[in-house]
This record gives sequence, structure tokens and C-alpha cells, in this order.
Amino acid sequence: MTIFAVAVVAAIAAGSEVRSAAAQAPAAKAAPERLVVYGDLSVFYGPNKPNNCTLKSRYTRGEPVGFRIFAVDRQTGQRIDREGANLVVHLQFAGTTKDIPMRYRGTAQQPNLDFWVAKWIVPDDAPVGIVRYTVTVTDKNGSTGSFKPFDNDQSQLTIVE
Repeated sequence: MTIFAVAVVAAIAAGSEVRSAAAQAPAAKAAPERLVVYGDLSVFYGPNKPNNCTLKSRYTRGEPVGFRIFAVDRQTGQRIDREGANLVVHLQFAGTTKDIPMRYRGTAQQPNLDFWVAKWIVPDDAPVGIVRYTVTVTDKNGSTGSFKPFDNDQSQLTIVE
């Protein structure tokens, strides 16, 4: 019993030293994400082609995956457009991360297309299964935001036969 009591006291003392050291160390705070980012996946076959821009999450080899993202500054309510912004899709694929830069889709002729796009053609040697991805955004002022799809396998980008 005495050995047990000594062990308990030693453990409590060690725990308080760890808590004390942690309390003295400055906590590294990550800056809060100021940008709200959301989006979807669609097929990018090209303008005027059947099923172009149809929403889906299951793709076969050779199909064009379209990433569409909208970003807005949560403080100003202004959308993030092409001026000085950087949006990148990060695909975790075949044991590596592939970064795909996005471009702003809106034009003077089509200002209603106020979102960002990127296209990835599923490689012929792509393994069947889930391809995880995220999107990061940095605006001209250095504000950041990110998008990650729902953490549910059924809603993930998936390569199928």
C-alpha cells in the first residue's frame, strides 16, 4: 500500500510540473480563418456538351473532375475574385499531394459565374477508391480560408470502374 501511495504522489507531482510548464509556455495561436469557402464537384466536359457541369462525386478513369469554389470575406461580405487571390486544390492521390491552381471563372460577359474553377482528368492508372482533397484560399490582404468536403466516405471524390 505504501508503494502505491508513493507512486500516486509522484504521479501527481509530475503532472503538476507538466501543467506548470505548459502554463508558462506561450500558446501558439493560429489566426482565425477570415474567409468562408465552399464548393462542389461537377463534370467539366466543356461548353455545350451533354452533362457538362453535372454534379457528381463518382468518376471513372479519363473523366474530367471539375472543382468549383466560392469564397467570401466574412467581415465585409465581399466575394474573393481574381485580383490578388490564390486558390489551390490539394489532391491526395497515389501517395502524394498534387496541387492544382484554380482560376476565377467570372468574365465581363458572364459576371454571374463568380466562382473559381480547376479541372483534373482522372489518370488512366488511377486506383479505384477515394481521393481526398482540400482547397486553400489566400486573398490579396493575406486573409485565409479553406474548404474540406464532409468527412463521410459516401460524399468524397471517388474513382470507380
